Amino acid sequence: MSAPVELWTRPALLDQVLRSRRDGRVEVVLRVAALAQPRRVLQLEQVLHALPGVASIALCIAARRVRVVFDAERLPLTQLLAACARAGCVAQPLQHDASGAAPGIALNASLKRLAVAGIFAMQAMMFALVLYLGAVNPLDPTTAHLFRWLGLVSAIPVVGYAAWPFYREALAGMRARRPGIDVPVALAIACIFAASVANALRGSGEIYFDSISMFVFVLLLGRHLELRAQARHRADGDAATDALPLLAQRRHADGTLETVAAVELVPGERVHVPEGDAAPCDGVLASERARVDASRWSGESRAVGHARGDRIAAGSVAVDGPLDLRVERTLATSSVAALERMTAAAQRARGLVGDDDAPAARRFVWRVLALAVATCAFWLWRDPARAFDATVAVLVVACPCAFGLAAPAVLTRSLALLSRRGVLVTRAAAVRALARVDRALFDKTGTLTEPALQPDRVETFRGVARETALRWAVALARESSHPVAQAIARVPADGVPLAHGVEIVAGGGVRGVVDGRPMRLGHAGFAGTDCDDAALWLADAQGPLARLPLAERVRADASACIKALQAVGVACALVSGDAPTRVRTVAAALGIAGWHARQAPADKLAHVRAGQAVGQVVLVVGDGGNDAAALAAADVSATPGGAVELARAHADLLLPAGLAGLPLARALAERAMQVLAQNRRWSLAWNLGAVPFAAAGLVPPWLAAIGMSASSLAVVLNSLRIRAARAPHAPPMALHERTT
Repeated sequence: MSAPVELWTRPALLDQVLRSRRDGRVEVVLRVAALAQPRRVLQLEQVLHALPGVASIALCIAARRVRVVFDAERLPLTQLLAACARAGCVAQPLQHDASGAAPGIALNASLKRLAVAGIFAMQAMMFALVLYLGAVNPLDPTTAHLFRWLGLVSAIPVVGYAAWPFYREALAGMRARRPGIDVPVALAIACIFAASVANALRGSGEIYFDSISMFVFVLLLGRHLELRAQARHRADGDAATDALPLLAQRRHADGTLETVAAVELVPGERVHVPEGDAAPCDGVLASERARVDASRWSGESRAVGHARGDRIAAGSVAVDGPLDLRVERTLATSSVAALERMTAAAQRARGLVGDDDAPAARRFVWRVLALAVATCAFWLWRDPARAFDATVAVLVVACPCAFGLAAPAVLTRSLALLSRRGVLVTRAAAVRALARVDRALFDKTGTLTEPALQPDRVETFRGVARETALRWAVALARESSHPVAQAIARVPADGVPLAHGVEIVAGGGVRGVVDGRPMRLGHAGFAGTDCDDAALWLADAQGPLARLPLAERVRADASACIKALQAVGVACALVSGDAPTRVRTVAAALGIAGWHARQAPADKLAHVRAGQAVGQVVLVVGDGGNDAAALAAADVSATPGGAVELARAHADLLLPAGLAGLPLARALAERAMQVLAQNRRWSLAWNLGAVPFAAAGLVPPWLAAIGMSASSLAVVLNSLRIRAARAPHAPPMALHERTT
């Protein structure tokens, strides 16, 4: 909804779009549709940088977004928006998320710690190399002492700053009585560093500053890669707020309209929703009739007709003509807000589940500590002079380097392979759960099915040839990324002209100039016809040119995906918000015995909970906002390309290349868990074989350090043995075409 720039002086709106920063500046995210034009990008950058008070800007061309950090006292938001408008880049402020900056802050902090660890680890290794060479060509004591101290100085930033997340997480785990792998890692870093400092101070004994520094760097590298994927993934989720309007047109008793902030609406007021806009609240329809598109939230594959007195959910897009609503629930208490709260609660509940490494890590910690204490006590009784070296050797040999690197090495390798095959992993722990999945719940609309044009049933008017109408329709459809538009764009057509002056109208369609004629492609109301059907219409200023009927067909890769999962024992079910007839047809085409129709978000979440209650590891695959809660609660979740932002924000796996990547990811996850088990067994074998000798005082600390490094190297090399299987070939799309 366009609104006067002056409206953005209202405190209620400013609180929603401006986020205060620690440096005293504010931050706003603007949606700028004109960024689709490359020449506008540079122009907008120049205009923004020239404004007083602008500290930084960040453009995301794909999302048509600009993030601007500025001084609100020197540059009011109204002036910022006016400058964008003068540059031909009309900007719409977006609602900020209170936690939206957290992923970016965490990623920046992780990068700084990784850089510190990498730089100083290299320095520590250079200084240690001199000491290692001294074993062949002995150094004089002064030189050896100097390089010991240089190694200490290099390791201090790594142990004191870069490794801080391990100490923090270890303390949190101990306080919660759920220690994870961070506990042995933190203990190893602290204890071995302390022993090395003691040896450096007394000028004798072995030091391990290089080993500890490199150990911290490798672990931080794995965690940073995962955090970067999560931050990139959450950026998609920020766009979920785009579907919910910040502004509303309130209708007064005399019939006049006033543009206000959506949060200012109160129950009982009347709201006018223009065609193509989203409802700013839950309301009761006061118009005679209306058709709305609620597919983003409900899963209904078609626009739904409503009559006076029907309830309309917030976020539903007016398809045919404007809506007149009576406010029933405000945006903060609407059904969409309830869905987001349900999704957040489901995600928090999943976050409470303990790490798979926690039991093993807990046992490992106590065994290492008990063994170190026992070794120290024994040598204090037998030969106090050897107690320190023997205890240090035990700690070094039992250092959880191999244990701690086992999972990061496997997961880092798996994530890289999956990324090459078109599967983006946003939560590394999901790889483990994917290997154990035994039940999969699939959404229908947009996940297993896609819209398709029926060229042989295209009707034309006013003497326009069918081939000509298709070329015009394809020219406009190519300018939109909407799934329905892409269904038109995929139709084979020769000599497709270029569309000019294209404008995408949310909830309506596409308009532009083709072959010198202004045209519109969209639903009946947008095209200016009175026909009430689900077909697309192509029209010009004089009226309809063609009617393009749409069908829903099974995706080309859906059958292969379902069969591949069923072949490995995964029970598949179809859980959709669509009508029973359409759900039953798709389930039969794919060989899915269990299906459920008219499922609300709470119903889908209940299916997930029911499976988990009986010990099943549940996979959820969906693409709509109504799938978000189930995606967040599932043990592992995936969403195909074209999913709405809210679904992408809560999925563990993104499948931009299609569903064919899901069986491939499952097979690779199983292989990764096999290699992880091998790494764990090697770590255990190393400890069982070497620790007794270290405890007996037969392993000098320098040899223990070499063994520790060798065990870690073996784990990393074994992880590189993971290979990705070939993706299953999808059958031809024509075999699965259905009209529902």
